[in-house]
Amino acid sequence: MRVLIASFLFLFSTVTFSAPSIIPKPPSLAASSYILMDANSGEVLVEHNADKVLPPASLTKLMTAFIAFEELSYGNIALDEKVRVSVKAWKAEGSRMFIREGTTVPVEDLLRGIIIQSGNDASIAMAEHISGTESSFADIMNQYAVSLGMTNSQFKNATGLPSEGHHSSARDMATLARAIIFNHKQHYPIYSEKKFKYNNIEQTNRNRLLFWNDKVDGLKTGHTEEAGYCLVSSAQDEDMRLIAVVMGANSERARARESNKLLTYGFRYFESHRLYESKESLQTTDVWLGQQETLNLGVKEGAYITIPRGQKGNLDVEFTIDEVIKAPVLEGMEFGRIKVSLDDKVLMDKPLIALENIEEAGFFARIWDYIKLFFYSLFS
Repeated sequence: MRVLIASFLFLFSTVTFSAPSIIPKPPSLAASSYILMDANSGEVLVEHNADKVLPPASLTKLMTAFIAFEELSYGNIALDEKVRVSVKAWKAEGSRMFIREGTTVPVEDLLRGIIIQSGNDASIAMAEHISGTESSFADIMNQYAVSLGMTNSQFKNATGLPSEGHHSSARDMATLARAIIFNHKQHYPIYSEKKFKYNNIEQTNRNRLLFWNDKVDGLKTGHTEEAGYCLVSSAQDEDMRLIAVVMGANSERARARESNKLLTYGFRYFESHRLYESKESLQTTDVWLGQQETLNLGVKEGAYITIPRGQKGNLDVEFTIDEVIKAPVLEGMEFGRIKVSLDDKVLMDKPLIALENIEEAGFFARIWDYIKLFFYSLFS
């Protein structure tokens, strides 16, 4: 293996070296559980009891809406598709969109009823439309939770109304929010809408941060007596997007205030960088026995890191590349690794893959390469 070590400065010549950063301790919040995550990198910047199993209240509707987005993307439902309202949906307790039994409501309106108005009636109607019954829909919710890596979640209904065994965690909710933001970008702007009027009744989004902080553009509130006041929020400042989850605050104002503390801390003391594009050539290496003599190596997917502000120039990059690479080469084959570190902490460690196919050379060219490779191996 060949190891190439370079300062990040050599890859990005406009960057200058920085002094060590000083970051204060993260804020301590008046809440049962909370987490702050960089949406791009997935890096957790602050956490407290983030895996504690708690009732999520109406944060549950994040999963209800996510599944509806998935169904839209698969073509199983359409935004203008009409949903018939059942007696069960019409009689739903708690927060409501005020849909009427026996009428039909477009999927698009139901989504706004779920997201903006936190309608339990809208959630049940959507669940029944997609899966036939709410209990069947809950089974789908749990399957999606597993697929997303939500290890502390179990759903019993589509609304978040109290039910034994219905629980989640701050980390799981951040994971779900991240999937909503990146998997369904075209629908995410609904979460930033401040009002929605249906059946001549206008309701205001319960997420106070949409009115307090211009950077905030989502996501969802929740409240029951058992769960307390909860909020999953997301905000963007230039290229950095943060996700904050606060569970178990003691008031509507408190959940917004404590969430805002997390977001302010994250933007003030950290920055997010996209290091490399997907399949961008990062290194060129020799190839033996092939129809061409060099091979471009890169990473399969674009790479983000989250670091303290002002530390980009202090990043170190290490490439480890296979000493001898022989054709045939298929695109995607691994021939080394790239590791990015800051102050001896590894921030990224990914395989280097071939970015192209290289076929074997002709017979005489291969013989000549075998001879050169023999002497190369002898003296290296």
